Amino acid sequence: MTLEKLKEYLDGHAVKYVVISHSPAYTSQEIAHFAHIPAKQLAKTVIVRIDGKLCMAVLPASYKVDLHLLREVTGAKKVELATEDEFAGMFHGCEVGAMAPFGNIYGMDVYVSHLLTAQEEIAFNACSHRELVKMAFADYAKLVQPKIMEFAEL
Repeated sequence: MTLEKLKEYLDGHAVKYVVISHSPAYTSQEIAHFAHIPAKQLAKTVIVRIDGKLCMAVLPASYKVDLHLLREVTGAKKVELATEDEFAGMFHGCEVGAMAPFGNIYGMDVYVSHLLTAQEEIAFNACSHRELVKMAFADYAKLVQPKIMEFAEL
């Protein structure tokens, strides 16, 4: 998905959003700094394998996925970080590591950290390391219908 396709998707669902351009950045902390977004509002997408199935874990930029806790809350036998080789071809038009957190478009389960639900707005990579989309969390949740769980750790 490219930024243009993401915008078409959001426009097609009458969602209000803002696109924020910033200097190229590759870590969540850098992105938050350059875009002047609080780290707790910046949602990062981590691809995980839950019992062999690729899924998205979406959490605040300043946190990391607690794989043990994610395994417990999902009831899975095995949870691992996916390798870039496993998912690189899935997100056509997206730079690796800059996937927007819309796994529903790709038939993926999406798990969102309960910490993001406290944010009125969230921002996330918009398929590149130079643009973010900022939108209401409620609109994001309505579109994606993620499973909200506690799996993030500092």
